[in-house]
Amino acid sequence: MTKSKTILIAEDEDTLAHTINLKLNSLGFNVETASDGEEALKRLAQGGIDLLILDLIMPKVNGFQVLEEMSRLKYQIPVVVATNLGQAEDLKRVRELGAKDYFIKSEVSIKDLVNKVATIMA
Repeated sequence: MTKSKTILIAEDEDTLAHTINLKLNSLGFNVETASDGEEALKRLAQGGIDLLILDLIMPKVNGFQVLEEMSRLKYQIPVVVATNLGQAEDLKRVRELGAKDYFIKSEVSIKDLVNKVATIMA
């Protein structure tokens, strides 16, 4: 039996994080959550994360700072940004910092987000 892949959701909206967690769990992924960027960086440092779903606006350490730290530490973990920031400069910045994909939460269904993550993880 192959080891199930682990996804970390860094999202400060508990209801949204829980919903995404349930959907990804139903597809067979191990899912962990972090409610702020600081917690996400601590969990990433422990290893074993195969993909990060990252909000940009979070307490303590924001998503841009998480991406910058991941780049500095040369983490090779795919990142899918899910945020309500929709400015072109935000999209450009997360791409430059290595994000694999970018979703605006208010414009994309959870189903579409989960399907995209499943495709990346396949």
